[in-house]
Amino acid sequence: MRAFGDGYVAILLPVHLSRLGYDAFGVGLVSTASLLGSALLTLALGMVAYRIPRRRALLAAGLLMAATGLGFSGIEAFWPLLVIAFVGTLNPSGGDVSVFLPLEHTVLSHVVADEERTAVFARYSFVGAFFGALGALSVGVVDWLAPVIAPGTTSAVLFGLYGLLGLLTFVLYRHLSPQVEAGTDNPPAPLGPSRGIVYRLAALFSVDAFGGGLVINALLTLWLSERFGIGVATIGAIFFVTSLCSAVSYFAAVPLAKRFGLINTMVFTHLPSSIFLILTAFAPTIWVAFGLLILRSLLSQMDVPTRSSYVMAVVRPEERPAAASVTAVPRSLASAVAPLLSGWLLTMSPFGWPLVLAGTLKALYDLTLLRQFSAIKPPEER
Repeated sequence: MRAFGDGYVAILLPVHLSRLGYDAFGVGLVSTASLLGSALLTLALGMVAYRIPRRRALLAAGLLMAATGLGFSGIEAFWPLLVIAFVGTLNPSGGDVSVFLPLEHTVLSHVVADEERTAVFARYSFVGAFFGALGALSVGVVDWLAPVIAPGTTSAVLFGLYGLLGLLTFVLYRHLSPQVEAGTDNPPAPLGPSRGIVYRLAALFSVDAFGGGLVINALLTLWLSERFGIGVATIGAIFFVTSLCSAVSYFAAVPLAKRFGLINTMVFTHLPSSIFLILTAFAPTIWVAFGLLILRSLLSQMDVPTRSSYVMAVVRPEERPAAASVTAVPRSLASAVAPLLSGWLLTMSPFGWPLVLAGTLKALYDLTLLRQFSAIKPPEER
């Protein structure tokens, strides 16, 4: 349900803000506020995660999601929207970068065996990508209903639906098993022996996240609209297809990781996807751009379940809550700054400079990750 809401909100946000009269820089500013707020909240959680029951933290996050949706459905002034974006769970990227992510990763790692971990993360990522794709497709309702319902009204209803999904998420979290808690065998603890590895991973992940923040769905929506003159329904259909391709790729990551290892799978699928992203900026038509985005989506997300699995594998069980938050926070902070730069670049030129810059940074990340971590193996590869 969260993924469905994130899927359509990432496209609805720039459309909604543009309709209210705000330019690409304003969209970038709201996106930055949203990602920065999520990063700081995740950081605060990481500092006290070993003291707070996981179920209670997830319940609080569900209520925060509900409040965010209600706020955006009823407010149009820029500065209040900026504040709501900062303190809420709004996700302009279309992926999962909120406070939910480290909490759910910790829970999953706690309840599955090492040899099952990557496959479970792949299924987790697949479900999120699949329903995110459906959410992206559903945003076309803004155009479909335009002849009978004002687009502003439809946008407000969709933001209200996002809040309702937050309440439904809260209800589901209430039924989580007590097994999701840490127990007494390996009580949660701050980072210890794994601190050096986690900090190095966090620094590298932040480079990748900064690149990703330059091309979050909200700003990619603006670029596609301005560059090729296409509407909301068409953009939603594009993200629907690319998200489905990403969803399918998660399952390909599992046998590849077993055959070649987690790090090799992360690097040698992610690197060509970065090249496709750069080439998209030079696409002469929407169909060429669409094809390149599909090729990118078939490869770019294979590192998601493998990355999550790798982080959980190279730390002690009691360090996992802290490791999940510490690796998530720099990613969120880096991706929070990037939309501001991307929005400014798009106001200066219609060319896809954010895509070129993002692809270059991501390629550098891949090569550095391979160099620094190819020798550090998870337990199942030793």
